[in-house]
Amino acid sequence: MGTVTELDGPPSLGPLYARSVLPGGRGATELPDRQIVRRGVTVEQDHLADYALACGFGIGGTLPATYPHVLAFGLQVVLMADPAFPVPLPGLVHLANRITVHRGIAPTETLDIAVRAERFVAHRKGAQVDLVAEVDSGGERVWDGRSTYLARGAKAPRETEAGSDIPDPETPTGPAAATWKVADDTGRRYAAASGDVNPIHLYGLTAKAMGFPRAIAHGMWTAAHALASLQGRVPDALTYDVAFRKPLLLPSRVELVTAQRDGGWSLAVRSAKDAEKVHLVGRVS
Repeated sequence: MGTVTELDGPPSLGPLYARSVLPGGRGATELPDRQIVRRGVTVEQDHLADYALACGFGIGGTLPATYPHVLAFGLQVVLMADPAFPVPLPGLVHLANRITVHRGIAPTETLDIAVRAERFVAHRKGAQVDLVAEVDSGGERVWDGRSTYLARGAKAPRETEAGSDIPDPETPTGPAAATWKVADDTGRRYAAASGDVNPIHLYGLTAKAMGFPRAIAHGMWTAAHALASLQGRVPDALTYDVAFRKPLLLPSRVELVTAQRDGGWSLAVRSAKDAEKVHLVGRVS
């Protein structure tokens, strides 16, 4: 790995998003050979409580499996907001995510977090790139995350390579396990808890500027809320794969479908009006 940039605190994401919309730069055709690192990270309990409330997790026990993603997300933004990053940050669409929790993580643990980018390849609608996060505690790997993003209309220097296919978990069918009324302000509430202030999630006006008819829910909110429904029924150590299908426009009424499969769970979030309109499919193993 090339350059390592170590941060001494959480980055301020608003200015990074503002800087990323300025014209200029984006002439790069390769990913920067760079890591963004934070060491000695401790969980702020108020922040954890806000996140749990926004996503539907209970308080207590180990960290929600999706929570380290928000600790790493700011480091992802630092990397993606750099003019040397080949695709623009605003308007990036989250296509898929894989989380592996190697063991339960106590909220009191001190964590080291590192983020890098990999696999900048072509996609039928533009270009896709993976942001990889690794979380260690006391020198032990406790959590990994891989987020795959789409830059619509962008060009990548190579075709899809081995290992860069989007996960495609099986879609469960049948009656809904739960129905959610997803409010208009869901994107703003999750942004406050996660730091992800991508304008496609905040207001209809800013989403329309990025080509969406209305604001859309964060993919990781949908993934977290779905996983929270299985709290108490899945182990601390797990792998959680999700693929994001149709954007979940705000506000909406959706259904969660779950099924036990191969010792784990499959799940889907679909429109309450049209069962064929699927927003997310996932697998917990």
